[in-house]
Amino acid sequence: MKTVVITGADRGLGLALCREFLEKGYRVFAGQFMPEWPELDRLRLQYPDALQLIALDVGNPESLAKAAEEIRNCTDVVDILINNAGITARGEGAIGGEMDLSRSLDAFRVNCLGTMQMVRHMLPLMQTGEKRLCFISSEAGSISVCARNGFSGYCMSKTALNMGIRLLFNRLQPQGYRFRLYHPGWMRTYMSGKKSTVGKIEAEESARVAVSQFLEDRDWEDRLVMLDCYNQAWPF
Repeated sequence: MKTVVITGADRGLGLALCREFLEKGYRVFAGQFMPEWPELDRLRLQYPDALQLIALDVGNPESLAKAAEEIRNCTDVVDILINNAGITARGEGAIGGEMDLSRSLDAFRVNCLGTMQMVRHMLPLMQTGEKRLCFISSEAGSISVCARNGFSGYCMSKTALNMGIRLLFNRLQPQGYRFRLYHPGWMRTYMSGKKSTVGKIEAEESARVAVSQFLEDRDWEDRLVMLDCYNQAWPF
């Protein structure tokens, strides 16, 4: 049974990704940030032998180290790592104006730096697996097509994430690692804290496309491309 680790799995896209991989017969380690949220526990009742919940705050180094140790105690190999955990920087203020920098720094800590540390912790387990490193990014991080004037901390954190992925790619792709960079689209999900009623796509729809991209074999693994939920490429 192949193994996948998914961060930010409590709800939305992360939860939908867990369900997709479980249905495909994978063993799933799901990073759980909100134990009070019930859906992962319900999913575990359906897949008691395949789904394991791991307490994980990607922005907390101690939580990252503890989660990695727990995963190492359960498996010798991780085939796929999906870095899905992410937060907005709500209430930070407008760029160029008065800003609550702590909120922007939280976005960097989780969306970029914590993600890079998650990769570091998982690499020893991935050496003999399929070596697939998958990242959920966003058009918000694209510099050349940016049309936004708000959510500055979130946008900059996603740009930093994309650069971090590029640096990882330069080092690890020659070692056989396969990279997937995915923009999930404007989803009706929980980034604002509650289920959004606006958006163009449900998380479950985006997850199906994401999994197809994460698992497909490509003859152009020497290129790093961000594809979206419509399989269109984005500059980043």
